[in-house]
Amino acid sequence: MAALDSLDRRLIDAYQRGLPLVAAPYAAMAEQLGVSESEVVERLQRLQALDVLSRVGPVFDHARAGASLLAAVSVPETERDEAAAMISRCPEVNHNYAREHRYNLWFVMTAADETQLGVRLDTLEAELGRPLLRLPMLEGFHIDLGFPIPWAELESS
Repeated sequence: MAALDSLDRRLIDAYQRGLPLVAAPYAAMAEQLGVSESEVVERLQRLQALDVLSRVGPVFDHARAGASLLAAVSVPETERDEAAAMISRCPEVNHNYAREHRYNLWFVMTAADETQLGVRLDTLEAELGRPLLRLPMLEGFHIDLGFPIPWAELESS
C-alpha cells in the first residue's frame, strides 16, 4: 500500500461522503482541511495515480439528474481490455468493471434524458461492434459506498 500521510487520510475520511456541492468544491475542501486548493487537487490526483482512489465525485439520485442504465457486453477475453478502454473513454460511463460471466464487461451510462441515453448506447454499441445487454432499473436501492478505514491495521500489515 502506498504511504499515506495524515492529510491524505483526512482527505479520504472527510470526503467519502459530503463532497461539497458548490461552484468550487476543491476550494471548500481546502478551507475545511486548512490547506490550499492546489494541494487538495494535487493530493487527489496522486491518490488516483496510486490507485488509492478510483473516483472523485458526488453520488446522487440518478433519477433526479436525467437517465441512466446498467449495460453489459460480451467480448472475447483477448479483446476485453481494449473494449473496456473504449467504454471508459465515454464521459457518461461510470462503474465499468469486468465480471466472470458470459457478459464480461458491465457499466453504467448516464445522459440528460432517455432519448439521449439511447443514442449514446447505440453509438457505443456500433463502436464496439457487439450488442449491448441493456438492463433498465426496475427498483432503486441506495448502497452507501463510504467505509471506515482501519488505518492502524493497514500500517501493521
